[in-house]
Amino acid sequence: MDVIGFVAHHGYAVVALILFLAAAGLPLPTTLTLLAAGAAAHHDLRLEFLLPLAWFATLSGDTLLYFGGRHTGWWLLAFMCRLSMNPEGCMFSSSAYFYRRGARTLLFSKWIPGLAAMAAPLAGSLNMRFWRFLRLDSAGVSGFVIAWVLAGYLFASFIRDIAAWVERLGHAVLFLGALLLIGYATAILVFTIKARKYEKISKISATSLKQRLEQLTPDTVVVIADVRSHNYYDPGMLRIKNSIRVEPTRLKEELEALREFMAPECEIYLYCSCIRDTTSKRVAHMLEQENCRTSVIEGGIKAWIRAGGELEGIPAADIQHLPRFE
Repeated sequence: MDVIGFVAHHGYAVVALILFLAAAGLPLPTTLTLLAAGAAAHHDLRLEFLLPLAWFATLSGDTLLYFGGRHTGWWLLAFMCRLSMNPEGCMFSSSAYFYRRGARTLLFSKWIPGLAAMAAPLAGSLNMRFWRFLRLDSAGVSGFVIAWVLAGYLFASFIRDIAAWVERLGHAVLFLGALLLIGYATAILVFTIKARKYEKISKISATSLKQRLEQLTPDTVVVIADVRSHNYYDPGMLRIKNSIRVEPTRLKEELEALREFMAPECEIYLYCSCIRDTTSKRVAHMLEQENCRTSVIEGGIKAWIRAGGELEGIPAADIQHLPRFE
């Protein structure tokens, strides 16, 4: 319970380790650690050592993720969002900051939950030059570290009172923490149960669809819909040949545009590039509520490419450029 005492007892090493691992993507209490370290700087730690150490540890973790994003692209981002209740939303909301604000995102990303861990790999995946990343991230980390450490130092007495109060409560605080964990687990369970309705969605393998298209008769109406987010698009991107665009972030408008295809004899196949075909299943569920026959292409466009299916470039009108920092 005595966080300040724990930090003071283990010294600079525990501060550096927690900040490095948190910056590298692990869910550790960065702000609490910095506040405790600042409070401990009155007696056990020294600010002139603590501030540069905290800055270096955080920047090192960010740099690790930067190179991870640089060499793996969206894979690392998808992996980091994999345990999120909404993996697609986790990725898109983070990348939206970079799309709107560009490289300056690194100056304030540490203050925004979720984006704090995603900013560095996003910078790498968007090909930002390393020295530019290092300069901007250094400034952002400096402001974040200095603000919280000085807050801990200036309000050390108040923080120690809170720590002592928490320590006295003891089991009550543990009970509250257990309740929060149970609440989170319940939210995950509810999300999982709701997602089970998508398991009834018809699925088709890319190989089977390729064979199906080769055997079509002239009177058969088939629509292949690309439901990937615009955030995935950039020059050189490809889509399944003759597929149409369905924007998943404004489905109501897109459904109106698809009314002409909504007939019992029409076949609609959906594909995306997200984890567990989440977007495709969500769109398919909405279409089926409109009495439209749909199937999800398992594995999305990657599976289609592996099956040797035909591709074409994405029309210029559908491309929304992600920032590139070359």
